Amino acid sequence: MVSVLILAAAGAAVAVLLLALRLWVVLHSRVLEPRQSLSLLVVAGSGGHTTEILRLLEHLSNAYSPRHYIIADTDEMSAHKINSFEQNRADRDPSTMFPEYFIHRIPRSREVQQSWLSTVLTTLYSMWLSFPLTHRVKPDLEEVMQQHLESGVEEQEEASPGKQVLCNGPGTCVPVCVSALLLGILGIKKVIIVYVESICRVEHLSLSGKILFHLSDYFIVQWPALKEKYPKSVYLGRIV
Repeated sequence: MVSVLILAAAGAAVAVLLLALRLWVVLHSRVLEPRQSLSLLVVAGSGGHTTEILRLLEHLSNAYSPRHYIIADTDEMSAHKINSFEQNRADRDPSTMFPEYFIHRIPRSREVQQSWLSTVLTTLYSMWLSFPLTHRVKPDLEEVMQQHLESGVEEQEEASPGKQVLCNGPGTCVPVCVSALLLGILGIKKVIIVYVESICRVEHLSLSGKILFHLSDYFIVQWPALKEKYPKSVYLGRIV
């Protein structure tokens, strides 16, 4: 009986070690085959988060296509803003007759004034629904790339493929980014995660930022005070 327990413990330890090693490889792997286009997954929050993220997307080239937006299932305002943004983008570029973008919905991770205990459950539920969506979309980049941002990471992005996730702080981005990370851990696809902290965060990171600081490939801050506190972050000044 004791030997069985020892073998079980040893097996569990090996499994944890291999998982940790795989996670380290995924988090430190950024060099991928170049492509002509990048599939972009953008996580939009309600209110100011959506406004900021759309400002970041204004100067993106048509190479970032298709664009997949993820919003909370009750967020009609963000859906309206995204549709208006994409229509205006198409009007400015006559060559883009049919903009390639899609809007997807998932449950909110946390409602306003929701208890932290129940937040754990709703976040897990949101993650449960996010993974099949992320797996189906298989983005190259998860979330924010903009003209100012490109100037700071352009050389590194030239070697990146077309699956990325872009986000700027809404709670909805946590389960989506974790799902994107799982794609790499499972060997399905390496997704580049770009997190841009909101402009309103001057000295302290948001809760989403604290969670995703160690999980994102590029962590962008917009104030020098945050760069001093988090040296591994990328400071490009105000980009929204």
